Amino acid sequence: MTAIARREELLWSRCAGCASLLYRKRLRRNLDVCPECGEHARLGAPERLRQLVDPGSLRPLSDLLPEADPINFVDVLPYPHRLTAARASTGLAEAVVCATATIGGHPVALAVMDFRFLGGSLGCAVGELITRTAERALDDRIPLVLVTASGGARMQEGALSLMQMATVSQAIAALREAGLLTVSVLTDPTYGGVAASFATNTDLVLAESGARMGFAGPRVIRQVTGRALPEGFQTADFLLRHGQVDMVVQRRSLRGRLVALLAATRAGRAARAGHPPVPRQEPASRRERLADDDAALARPAGPAVAVAPSPTPGAGQTSAVRDAWDTVRMARHPARPTTLDYLDSVFDGFVELHGDRLGGDCPAIVGGVARLAGRHVMVIGHQKGHTTAELVARNFGMASPAGHRKALRLMRLAARLGLPVVTLVDTPGADPGVSAEEQGQAAAIAENILTLTVLPTPVLAVITGEGGSGGALALAVADRVLMLENAVYSVISPEGCAAILWPDRSAAPQAARALRLTAPDLCRLGVVDEVVPEPSGAAHDDPAETAHRLRAALLANLLPLLDVPPAMLVRLRRQRFRRFGTTRGVNRAGVR
Repeated sequence: MTAIARREELLWSRCAGCASLLYRKRLRRNLDVCPECGEHARLGAPERLRQLVDPGSLRPLSDLLPEADPINFVDVLPYPHRLTAARASTGLAEAVVCATATIGGHPVALAVMDFRFLGGSLGCAVGELITRTAERALDDRIPLVLVTASGGARMQEGALSLMQMATVSQAIAALREAGLLTVSVLTDPTYGGVAASFATNTDLVLAESGARMGFAGPRVIRQVTGRALPEGFQTADFLLRHGQVDMVVQRRSLRGRLVALLAATRAGRAARAGHPPVPRQEPASRRERLADDDAALARPAGPAVAVAPSPTPGAGQTSAVRDAWDTVRMARHPARPTTLDYLDSVFDGFVELHGDRLGGDCPAIVGGVARLAGRHVMVIGHQKGHTTAELVARNFGMASPAGHRKALRLMRLAARLGLPVVTLVDTPGADPGVSAEEQGQAAAIAENILTLTVLPTPVLAVITGEGGSGGALALAVADRVLMLENAVYSVISPEGCAAILWPDRSAAPQAARALRLTAPDLCRLGVVDEVVPEPSGAAHDDPAETAHRLRAALLANLLPLLDVPPAMLVRLRRQRFRRFGTTRGVNRAGVR
């Protein structure tokens, strides 16, 4: 390419919507929105901040974190190499930029995600940075604004990335309890674990025009259902029609809408406190303050601490007996005991309760009251089945939004009645169908996660078979998490991981090993508190003995929780998930 051609390329840009050739300076003046067709181009986090905040008000928060490669993940390229490349190409330390600023004179804390950095994926560092920003908002008593752009949780960090959904959600819950406004702005695209947590469990959810949001991506839904998707599926207008966002906003109007919402919130808080709101002040010199913001954002990216040594098993912990892929197949064995089997063999007097009270009763979720050694508990679990007919009838244990809302209703009922909650997790993931997206799958999962972080009653979760992604986490934010020896728990299925990071799906066994999804691995990482041994062979070889061992483990872990005051339970539960940030909690040797 000649120097003249390169210069021309820098001056012009082609619209992804209508293919018009646009003068780049004109496009930038129009906030990167095509003046011909209205296509909203994706923005990096620095440019998004420049468009939203008052010039000169931006104060970036520290993004210095220890280097993160918590499970030594390698596919065709080692994970640290991918991080280095992302930093070099974006100039950012991670997939989110966090700051305090004012918008229209109103102070806010902001976390703005950048899709250019590994698809805006949610890893430990991203979760830690957003959580710190929420904690700063709580300390300063100011609103939190999140701008999301993400493909979902970062699979290279395994189940630890899945935990970030709970960590950030409980920070959102703390702001809700304090009466502080939380706002998420959905931009294109917002999917997976981000959509099913902090992108949809804020007080207000705004969608930028042209944004797409959902729990499962369109490609996954087409592969699973074999159906063509409706026109405009998962777009901002689709979300508005299905009641999943408060409003759809053109980019040129976004700042003004935020100012209006922040002003109303500030006025309401001031009225409750008996003080009139302070009038906002416009910046004196916009050009000078924009220059200050550019300087603040142009800091070098990179980690603060070198990579830690490779993990070694902790004292008293067991090593994996089977290869990870063999364990995956064992966890999926059709004869493996199901939730209904355990309700019959571990618990007594189970009385099933049905319905979400909003028009649905998902068969993939069963729940109701039962007794455990004479103590009444609320039991909720995924139900698969053993035969093909049972699996189809129960949607293979993949819960719909109605299933998650039924579980939510039973959790809240348990809290009102003072009953402990026991959850049995066995699902490949949440329902990836079109109707599930239309009914708000991401928001349903997000609300379960948020509610469990503050539920004032003991919560004990057991991964009995497959623990798949957000569909599993929706029942697994607990005081104690147990896992049967031959169960698995992962941010993504090995097949899905292989399809994305390897040349083809035949690499699923390699992906299973890289994901660290077995019970011993997760116990070392601190995701799981205790591994429940299975009989020789596996659970399905001796269901009665498996039930006996599970009952003993449930009692040993539940009884101490019954003596803990509710406020302390919630505090300890939050501490359990807060430790999954990069700078605190378990280290790579599995020592807390």
